[in-house]
Amino acid sequence: MTDTTSAAAEETDELTRLETEGDIAADYLEGLLDIADLDGDIDMDVEGDRAAVSIISEGTSRDLQKLVGREGEVLEALQELTRLAVHRETGERSRLMLDVSGFRARKREKLTTLGTEAAQQAKDSGEPVKLQPMTPFERKVVHDAVAAAGLRSESEGEEPQRRVVVLP
Repeated sequence: MTDTTSAAAEETDELTRLETEGDIAADYLEGLLDIADLDGDIDMDVEGDRAAVSIISEGTSRDLQKLVGREGEVLEALQELTRLAVHRETGERSRLMLDVSGFRARKREKLTTLGTEAAQQAKDSGEPVKLQPMTPFERKVVHDAVAAAGLRSESEGEEPQRRVVVLP
């Protein structure tokens, strides 16, 4: 087998594994929606190197907001439970990303803007810019935005007070 063929086979295997994770997560979440008597459709995708599953509503998503909670706390917990369900089935750790009613997508947009603005502030002032404590997901989005703006950033502190520092 050539290196190109081997790489293509590995990529196909990885895609299949991520799709399987998405299927397991979707089954788990559909069961949860049934138990909670909530209406929602499950959308699965593969984004980069992780499975992405979204619960969306055709009507008003007011009921689904219960699955998001205040500041996304319930969503974070639900994501961890879904990852555990995938782990139970596959025996492998999952990096699956869960979204409900577009909450994470909207949050990603805001965080990207925050990271870009903090990078500009660090460039203009020549001083490091310390941001408020964030979850790992939030920090990752900000780090990516800072890198896209051409600067470096690092995380400092201990959970739950871990924060991003943008370096000039």
